Amino acid sequence: QVQLVESGGGLSHPGGSLRLSCAASGSIFPISDMGWYRQAPGKQRELVASISSGGTTKYGDSVNGRFSISRDNAKNTVFLQMNSLRPEDTAVYYCNVLYSVLGNYWGQGTQVTVSS
Repeated sequence: QVQLVESGGGLSHPGGSLRLSCAASGSIFPISDMGWYRQAPGKQRELVASISSGGTTKYGDSVNGRFSISRDNAKNTVFLQMNSLRPEDTAVYYCNVLYSVLGNYWGQGTQVTVSS
């Protein structure tokens, strides 16, 4: 049974930094893409960043240059380093993992709040 455990959310002042992590477990099948999405109240879920098994990254326009995604393939863990945080980054952040055989899985979500 696949489990995704997220950590690292919380409160930050504008201009601050937070680091999210998501560890996947429960399957022997290889992981293809890993990523982070976010959903603010009243808005659709949107891509924040993704990273392929080979390390190719993709970023949403609003976070490009401020956020950085990375992964540890040996530990099936994906990280999101968020710098220069803005109030509009406030949202629930969801980890997403795509297994080559099993398909798509979502984490439970972690709240990120940016406020002075």
